[in-house]
Amino acid sequence: MEELICMDRSQRLFEDSRKVLVGGVNSPVRAMKPYPFFVERAEGCRLYDADGRSYIDYCLGYGPLILGHANPAVVDAVAAQLEKGTLYGAPTELEIDFARKIAKHVPSAEMVRFVNTGTEATMGAIRLARGVTGKNRFVKFEGAFHGAHDYVLVKAGSGATTQGVPNSAGIPADTTKNTILAPFNDEEAIERIVEEEDDLACIILEPIIGNIGCVMPKPGYLRFLRKITKEHEVLLIFDEVITGFRLGLGGAQGYYGVKPDITTLGKILGGGLPIGCIASTRDVMEHMAPVGEVYQAGTFNGNPLSMTAGLAAIGELERPGVYEALEKTGGYMRKGLRDISEDLGIDTRVYGVASMYQMYFTGEEVTDYQSALRADKELFLRYQQELLKKGVFLPPSQYECNFISTAHREEDIERTLVEMESALRTVL
Repeated sequence: MEELICMDRSQRLFEDSRKVLVGGVNSPVRAMKPYPFFVERAEGCRLYDADGRSYIDYCLGYGPLILGHANPAVVDAVAAQLEKGTLYGAPTELEIDFARKIAKHVPSAEMVRFVNTGTEATMGAIRLARGVTGKNRFVKFEGAFHGAHDYVLVKAGSGATTQGVPNSAGIPADTTKNTILAPFNDEEAIERIVEEEDDLACIILEPIIGNIGCVMPKPGYLRFLRKITKEHEVLLIFDEVITGFRLGLGGAQGYYGVKPDITTLGKILGGGLPIGCIASTRDVMEHMAPVGEVYQAGTFNGNPLSMTAGLAAIGELERPGVYEALEKTGGYMRKGLRDISEDLGIDTRVYGVASMYQMYFTGEEVTDYQSALRADKELFLRYQQELLKKGVFLPPSQYECNFISTAHREEDIERTLVEMESALRTVL
């Protein structure tokens, strides 16, 4: 009993949670060692745990919260919608308004289908590509994470790699026989696949792989993929669940000037509430039911709360200067980390763009899954845990991306860099 009294509240809550939740959490990536801190509230760029400690947050819900926590415009809009109802089972004008907003900003989006998660979006996008082409096989890149459905849980990044299960149990071999793996940034591998495969429906990729940290495409690689898929009549899917509205209003496709055939969106799109989206041209999208024969449905698809939160969030992102400020803040963080590494004489590689970044503990360039795996994940974990003690929260894995929000001020970044240098001196 005395031991329980001495434990902090987060540890006690974790012991309670393990009795009713698998591993004490509802998503494996949250299973921090020795136990996660439990959050009571959040505001701006800060989290506050059950013991009253505060953290500058660079996880931001694993990406959705580009405006920070409890953004007033989003909170007010959702509060007003709550009084009107949460779910109708019938269409709303909100869905039209939001679809138009996406079509305005995302180059590949003429029509959309709203779903509830990134997993649903990528699952539906692959099904749609198969329905459009009449073909079965598809390419995914090693280490990319496209959600938790069976077809893509093969050499998957994010929590799957962090937890040591990039290939999930419970998935029959026949289910993934049509999944072709390729190393990211490798043109020859893709050339070989598209030339040899006559049953290839699509290639799906994160334009920047944010699920093995932050692996950038080599210059020209996205344009190469666009060119070769067009030449071989293979559909190109950009999974922009992370990069959508993160790199700019047009996402990675707007940033790099490469337009895919199909786009999946999520995270930021929902303003902090669950959402996913499949977007493409009218010709492609009208293969979906009720117009076409590719079936996709969901009770909460286009629900008014997510539509409202998303509209409010995108409205805030449309304000002049928002992305320029995020780029400046992100650049300040990346430069600070590189300078600290140089001053301390340690081998790191810092990658990122706009308001996303990651630092790998390695002396080699990280260009794909295998080079990411060779980075020192144990050193990163010690570094992350030391930062927690100092009031800075990074995702607890080198295979996740760190994010910056509009709520982060220069003084937050400055304090963070001081704590990062201190943490590095402690763990090295």
